[in-house]
Amino acid sequence: MDTGVYRIIDANLNRVMEGIRVSEDILRFASDNEEMTAKLKVLRHDIFNAIKELRKEHIDELVSARDINDVGVKTTESEKNKENLVDLFLANTQRGKESLRVLEEVLKLFDKDLSQQFKNFRFKLYGIEKSAVKVLSRIK
Repeated sequence: MDTGVYRIIDANLNRVMEGIRVSEDILRFASDNEEMTAKLKVLRHDIFNAIKELRKEHIDELVSARDINDVGVKTTESEKNKENLVDLFLANTQRGKESLRVLEEVLKLFDKDLSQQFKNFRFKLYGIEKSAVKVLSRIK
């Protein structure tokens, strides 16, 4: 398998976990909403567990493909501007959804069932996001 494929998986797995964790912490500490926080925590753990076997089997390829010299690392102006917690939450759930979509596509090269799991994770995040925005919008 091409090194670029492993780099895509590694980068997007890191990105989805980071995005969901930021979203989880926003809900956890800003809203004290135990149910919504738990949903994001479970999703984050489910994603990690789903990819565990692939990571174990291809750990050398994934780690050796990691490259911090990323041509797309420059931050855009829109990424710097957030007005409130809802904006911050949405930016991070969007990050998670995009990464899940990339993983869904790339994982087709390894395991079609695993790819489908990532599609399901993406739709689960859509639902969580919809409910969480209502909760966060009520915070003053």
